[in-house]
Amino acid sequence: MEKSAWAKNVPIKEQFRAVKRIFKYAHPFRLQFYIALLFSIGLSLVNVVAPRIIQIYMDEYLSKGNATTKISVLFAALYVAVVLVKMLVMYLERYIFSMASEKTVENIRNNVFRKINQLGMRYYDTTPAGSIVSRVTNDTETIKEFWNVFLALAEGIFSIITVFFAMWTLDKDITLIFIYFVPVMAGLVWFYQKYSTRVYRMMRERLSQLNTKLNESISGMPIIQQFRQEKRLQAEFDEINEAYSKGRVAMVQMNALLLMPVVNLLQAIALTFVLWLFGVKTLNGVVEIGVIYAFTTYIQNFFRPMGMMMDNLSILQDGIVSSSRVLKVMDNEEVAPAHPEQSGLSIQEGKIEFRNISFSYDGKHNVLNNISFTAYPGETVALIGQTGSGKSSIINILLRFYEFQEGEVLIDGKSIKEYPLSEIRSKMGLVLQDSFLFYGDIARNIRLMSSDYSDQEVKNAAAFVHADAFIESLPEAYHARVIERGASYSSGERQLISFARTILRNPKVLILDEATANIDTETELLIQDSMHKMRQGRTTIAIAHRLSTIRDAQLILVLDKGNIIERGTHDELIAKQGTYYDMYRLQSMND
Repeated sequence: MEKSAWAKNVPIKEQFRAVKRIFKYAHPFRLQFYIALLFSIGLSLVNVVAPRIIQIYMDEYLSKGNATTKISVLFAALYVAVVLVKMLVMYLERYIFSMASEKTVENIRNNVFRKINQLGMRYYDTTPAGSIVSRVTNDTETIKEFWNVFLALAEGIFSIITVFFAMWTLDKDITLIFIYFVPVMAGLVWFYQKYSTRVYRMMRERLSQLNTKLNESISGMPIIQQFRQEKRLQAEFDEINEAYSKGRVAMVQMNALLLMPVVNLLQAIALTFVLWLFGVKTLNGVVEIGVIYAFTTYIQNFFRPMGMMMDNLSILQDGIVSSSRVLKVMDNEEVAPAHPEQSGLSIQEGKIEFRNISFSYDGKHNVLNNISFTAYPGETVALIGQTGSGKSSIINILLRFYEFQEGEVLIDGKSIKEYPLSEIRSKMGLVLQDSFLFYGDIARNIRLMSSDYSDQEVKNAAAFVHADAFIESLPEAYHARVIERGASYSSGERQLISFARTILRNPKVLILDEATANIDTETELLIQDSMHKMRQGRTTIAIAHRLSTIRDAQLILVLDKGNIIERGTHDELIAKQGTYYDMYRLQSMND
């Protein structure tokens, strides 16, 4: 298994930076956190009061024989009242803090998802889908647990301080012994911090790889089973899962050794010292039994929060690693091309002009070279060429999925960069070769979850593209169920729904990315008829696989390795007897 960059130690400075930045997401809910911390202080004070009640009762009444029934009942009632107050304070503290932390994590998750929606397509080209899912789900969920660590830390710090002062009031000399345990605990924390982050980073990376492999396997299950790749995929999954399990084992071993057992050992040593010192004091005088009881109770209250804090260090480290991974997404600069939010420009006619466009995905190797053409309103420009010729790259630039490096793209004579992105996306209708349908029903997919369109408008759009016939033949018609990716419908039916989805929005510019490539001949005839109507009054940019579908295009561009090698109408290109002529003749022979 290849060693990931995440399997390295995280410097303390970087950990503090990650925590500081993640704290900013809690800012809107800071009042709730402050109130919870006040209750945490109250809880630590209540924990100090309870042993003192028992100490006073033992030393002032039991040891002196003054404990009447009335006094005993009074102290019992007082102790019960303190316990009830403790329960109430603890409930309010945990409830308020949990609500604030839930809202904080919700805020983080919303911001991460918003950032993902703003990232440029290049990010998705280089990042596995499972890894992205892991950031939004697993890592943010870990941050939720990580947030509760701060409550445990606050409780522990307040408890240690109050207990220390309570012991100080009982016996200053013995209390000073506990100061020597502070550097021991600090050294233990430093040692744990140093070695634990590497383990947790490796675990998070392996979990991300598990999600990636699982997502890939589920999406590609038909291909996996068709080519009998189950054993190979199982072996790969087992390898990643074993690496993840080894990370979990290393974490358990580390926590079992360095956390609560060490604290319990220190507590036992402290208790031994205290009892020995009290024993020495009894040689020189009388030591009240209540003070010994209070002191031993305070020792437990002193080390218990230390143990809790040490136990929470594992969650803290896991949370810091998850925070770092989430912040890495937030810091990603591969954003979608910038546009003004409000510019006053709107697409009226839909004239598209490419002027000397050169484009590269990686900034090194051009996939488009000096591309120039004009698509006039109401006309169709067809793009043809072999795979990798640059057809889809032209579409990606026009839809602003990627930023181009050289040249200009104009819409109605204005630079495409001057239009709000919302205007570009709302006025351009895209139909892909592989239509994507969402889980739900047909009407919901045509609307794309929008409430702006009525049922009648949905039906009109379906009728326009001849999708109404097959939809209305279904038992539930427009409310027929759509499973994931529309797998229960044929490719032709999915494409008809996709056409209806596009027509419903009445785009000014129509972009067809080999929209009829995977459709049977009968369905294609229906779509060709609807496409003819769709083009009326719209600028159309069409990537064509079947050349017979673009014979009526006003301009056909033949691309090869990012260059336009031929241009003209169908008749003009046939007359040239060049590349287009050869492609058309070959397809005609095959048909």
